Amino acid sequence: MSDHTAPDHVLRPPALRPGDTVMLVSPSGPTRPERVARGIELLTGWGLRPVLAPNVYARHGYLAGPDALRAADLNTAFADPEVRGVICTRGGYGAQRVVDAIDMAAVRRDPKVVAGFSDITALQLALWRGARLAGVHGPGAAWRDERTPLASAESLHAALTTTEPVTVAAVPAEETFGVRVPGRAVGRLLGGNLCLVVASLGTPDMPDLTGAVLLLEDVQEPPYKIDRMLTQLRRAGALDGLAGVAVGQFSDCSDGWPVGVADVLTERLGDLGVPVLGGLPIGHGPGQLTVPVGTLATLDAAAGTLTVAPAVR
Repeated sequence: MSDHTAPDHVLRPPALRPGDTVMLVSPSGPTRPERVARGIELLTGWGLRPVLAPNVYARHGYLAGPDALRAADLNTAFADPEVRGVICTRGGYGAQRVVDAIDMAAVRRDPKVVAGFSDITALQLALWRGARLAGVHGPGAAWRDERTPLASAESLHAALTTTEPVTVAAVPAEETFGVRVPGRAVGRLLGGNLCLVVASLGTPDMPDLTGAVLLLEDVQEPPYKIDRMLTQLRRAGALDGLAGVAVGQFSDCSDGWPVGVADVLTERLGDLGVPVLGGLPIGHGPGQLTVPVGTLATLDAAAGTLTVAPAVR
């Protein structure tokens, strides 16, 4: 599907309502109960009923348990009619290793909202490929108030529970604020973490970005690696026909060279001939806000806003 301005062809799960059960899963890296306790407190405060997937705290090196356990937890969540939302605890690494084991028929039969970011981009891309499921790019349940304060919590809550469009405004304090090409773009918002978008090249999960607005963010990647990844996307033809680029937070991405991440983003995205808007507080940085992915977005570089249709109905 390359028509990313068509309003249909997307599976929107029902919005979460008070009393709904949400399952906390760890498809990627390992987490700890003390990190997740605050997330459980938040979800409970919203009237939701968080339950833990059987292997949510499993550990296997840098993975949250062996592949079979992580895949089983995802399929348990997707198959259980009582579970109305799937909240990932964190990113890290490992979602790519299990996405091919997801029961996509179960996802299509009973769509539920899936929230997460970072490595969870691999899961969102797989669910888009396998079920055209709209998702939620936002903080996980391993919640840290110092990074994601009240505004972050309210943003996630709104994306999960309301059918209002989400508008995120560029913030001058963000390092990527100066990355901008004037114009207005309308298209489906796809993408997320730059590393995971690039890692999906050559797999069935790399979406056709023709007519899409591409969301990009990353963390702890020096500018030359950002350059390398964007160059690979360009050389692969993945950015041909884009409608626009929404640039989120590129946190802790400086190194010893005098070229900053904003310079690289401007150089590698600025000549694509499409609107580009940086400075969006979406990603790994302080004040992270939540956006739907897989739904129609309007990027207005002059106004400094990204407005995205809800992922839920």
